[in-house]
Amino acid sequence: MSASIIEGLAPSILWKRFYEISQIPRPSKNEERIRLYLRNFAGQNNFDFKEDEAGNIVILIPPKPGFENAATVVLQSHVDMVCEKNKSTEHDFMKDPIKLVRDGEWIKANGTTLGADNGIGAAAALAIAADDDLDHGPLELLFTVDEETGLTGANSLQKNFIQGKTLLNLDTEEDGAFYIGCAGGIDSAAVFNVEYEQIVAMYSPFSIFISGLKGGHSGINIADGRANAIKLLGFLLSHLLQFDFQLSFIQGGSKRNAIPREVEALIFLNPEFEAPVREVINEFALETALEYKVTDGEIKVAFDKKEPAAVSYKQAFKSDFTKKIVNTIHGLPHGVIAMSRSIPGLVETSTNLATINYDSSQIIIGTSQRSSVENAKKNIASVVRSIFELGGAKVEVGDGYPGWQPNPDSNVLEVAKKVFEGMFSKKPEIKAVHAGLECGILGNKYPGLEMISFGPTIEGAHSPDERVKIADVEKFYRLLKEILVVLAKRS
Repeated sequence: MSASIIEGLAPSILWKRFYEISQIPRPSKNEERIRLYLRNFAGQNNFDFKEDEAGNIVILIPPKPGFENAATVVLQSHVDMVCEKNKSTEHDFMKDPIKLVRDGEWIKANGTTLGADNGIGAAAALAIAADDDLDHGPLELLFTVDEETGLTGANSLQKNFIQGKTLLNLDTEEDGAFYIGCAGGIDSAAVFNVEYEQIVAMYSPFSIFISGLKGGHSGINIADGRANAIKLLGFLLSHLLQFDFQLSFIQGGSKRNAIPREVEALIFLNPEFEAPVREVINEFALETALEYKVTDGEIKVAFDKKEPAAVSYKQAFKSDFTKKIVNTIHGLPHGVIAMSRSIPGLVETSTNLATINYDSSQIIIGTSQRSSVENAKKNIASVVRSIFELGGAKVEVGDGYPGWQPNPDSNVLEVAKKVFEGMFSKKPEIKAVHAGLECGILGNKYPGLEMISFGPTIEGAHSPDERVKIADVEKFYRLLKEILVVLAKRS
């Protein structure tokens, strides 16, 4: 892919790094190549660096002359990305570079996630390190791994891996806002051992495919009321149980922190019921399109008859087992559970029905729960566990991660607000986010660490609709530079 996509974009020093990062496959838990890139960057610029067993890297940037006594500032971002693509898009996230597309005032990708989350933040940190026109004190560029599938990189950090007491997290997605708090989270999964029966000889195979949903980040977008493909399928299948179909395959969603956009199932059905089933599905499609016309205007529900010879499944799930799966999906909560009582408009507690996977002997349903209140997080996880257990599943619960308690009186926030007001002649918004930032973990590991999080406008994160606003990237970088200058001079 030509680098011409980013020609003329400012700041060029940042966009060049973002382009380079976008050419490096970096799925969560497979960050070897981006880590090599960071090591090479450090070596080429004669910067010292450290790397831990988990794969986290910190690059040590010496101060500019005259700022040797300034306090160390940590610039933190994660190097992995959510790998989502449209079903029709040919892309191997383990091998292929992201194909950047310039769309007016936005940069996006061609049918895949863009990786601006958190590639823009990582690119900004690298740009800062090589910016000869910037006065700054000692810097630590902290790059963590596997943020998107459990924040395991941040969880693995050891004492003294970083020394700075002020941290700028570059992983939020709203221009004009500083974030000072985030939700904690936990994953809950159900494992069902599949019970089989023979497919009735006269039955014919049909596929059901629900697609075209907007999806999105299961924290940031959970309050938007977007449709959940797996919940829609559960609702539809519950209506089809009256036709005594046999279910032999079900699969949907791909990431625990993304609202599922697509789901598919294969059923076997008495041919005599094809017409009434099609009628039910058509009515369901119309009602669903009407219900979600504002949030998900492109929903499609396909019901296609298959040639028996083209279907590899020779067994179906037992009728009672199918009912357990359908009722579990149908009964699981999804979406906002409670709004914050102290911060207007902030989601306090939510749960996301994220994935359903079938691997020939088991069906695994994955969910994630979030809350800025620890007890509320535990309570909604307990509700999900209860529904799974009622369905007969074995329940697996992750370790979870803590929230980040806001500190509106921190020195770094005071500096950031004054810098913002001086640059843009208006006050920034001070917010908390209903998503899992690594700041919660970092604050627990490094007591006394003062933190803020900010970034440019990024829309559609965790989905192929992801895009970053070009003009806001420049504003973000200018703001980051000025905050560093003021912090260096102040200390």
